[in-house]
Amino acid sequence: QVQLAESGGGSVQAGGSLRLSCAASGRIFRFHDMGWYRQAPGKQRELGAVIYSDGSTNYADSVKGRFTISRDNAKNTVYLQMNSLKPEDTGVYYCNARPPGSSWSQPAGSWGQGTQVTVSS
Repeated sequence: QVQLAESGGGSVQAGGSLRLSCAASGRIFRFHDMGWYRQAPGKQRELGAVIYSDGSTNYADSVKGRFTISRDNAKNTVYLQMNSLKPEDTGVYYCNARPPGSSWSQPAGSWGQGTQVTVSS
């Protein structure tokens, strides 16, 4: 099982940027598909972005064009660059790891502890 630790959250004004990082343990990191979820207060956890083991990516419509997910397999780290932030981006952001080929239709797999992002208007 992959262990994950997120960092980089904080408070910014609307229109600002943040870069989240997720450090993963284990030599098998590069074989895993990685994702970032967001959980707003009182809402369910929702998937924002996925990067597969082959480097291809997929984004939710709500973040497409503003967020970029990337990975550095040499550093066992996945990143989420968030630009043009909106108040509705506020929430706890969780890193997620799954074996390659897993479905992303439901929350599952390994999780970090989360990092808070607050965007003020």
